[in-house]
Amino acid sequence: MAGDASFRSYYRIYANDQTHILMVAPPEKEDSAPFVDISRFLNRFDIAVPRVRGGDAAAGLYLLDDYGDATFLRVLETEGFGAAETLYRAAIATLLQIQATPVDGDCIAHRRPFDRKLLRFELSLLTDWTIKGIWKRTITPADQGRFDRVFDHLLDAILTQPVTFVHRDYHSRNLMWLPGERVGVLDFQDAVLGPITYDLASLLRDCYVAWDAPFRKTMMSLWREGATKMLGYTPPWTQFEREFDWMAVQRNLKAVGIFGRLSLRDGKHGYLDDIPRTLGYVRETLSRYPELHDLADLLATYAPSEVWGVAR
Repeated sequence: MAGDASFRSYYRIYANDQTHILMVAPPEKEDSAPFVDISRFLNRFDIAVPRVRGGDAAAGLYLLDDYGDATFLRVLETEGFGAAETLYRAAIATLLQIQATPVDGDCIAHRRPFDRKLLRFELSLLTDWTIKGIWKRTITPADQGRFDRVFDHLLDAILTQPVTFVHRDYHSRNLMWLPGERVGVLDFQDAVLGPITYDLASLLRDCYVAWDAPFRKTMMSLWREGATKMLGYTPPWTQFEREFDWMAVQRNLKAVGIFGRLSLRDGKHGYLDDIPRTLGYVRETLSRYPELHDLADLLATYAPSEVWGVAR
């Protein structure tokens, strides 16, 4: 089956009129203990994540539930964007259900903070892998200092957000459309405790599909209404929008850095095609916040014009 951005591979197993997924995760390259633990935890709360039906940790082999092939992205491509509202309303309901799970220490994600160090490391992927490695640009010491200052300013704001369970890759390639209009959630092994808007930003500023502003606003409103009731998140709209926007900038810049690393380190060059769309979201957002104009100037300086300037 199609793989993901990790060293894992997947096979569909047919036996006794049933199918399962065999996940092959080389133990020298992939620690699968978090996957097993987080699957167990989320299943406790009726969240549709693949159950681990059996496994051999030493061999890196795990037998999982088969959720089929209908990722959100595939459904959108085959059925058209008329299906978007149904899909995304369900995705937001599932996200709120995940975020409302208790932080009781009974999950490895509860012991992994999405703190300044990790958020800052994610931003370094942009400068270290994509700007220097893919775009072949040398960052001057003065401009590196500017990057550092604006990144710190961004994180100062992000780290004031309430903390909740964060999937870290909640988007159209990792969400499955299951029978009964249920949302299946994949690729959750990197979950942490972190900023409340992170997964919403992943969903609505998706690197693989471009949503227009009216659709994003409708879905943001839906999530905010649910978050008020279920999570006690009650800031005024202007504050919420700013928190969402700044979180999305961090998330999208991290993704651009990861795409560069996947190309250079792992030979997965196809992700480079997603960079213009991802930077399009960033460019749009930075134009609304004067305090982030320095970041916009830096990106305009170091990103090739055909990448930074291309329309989404």
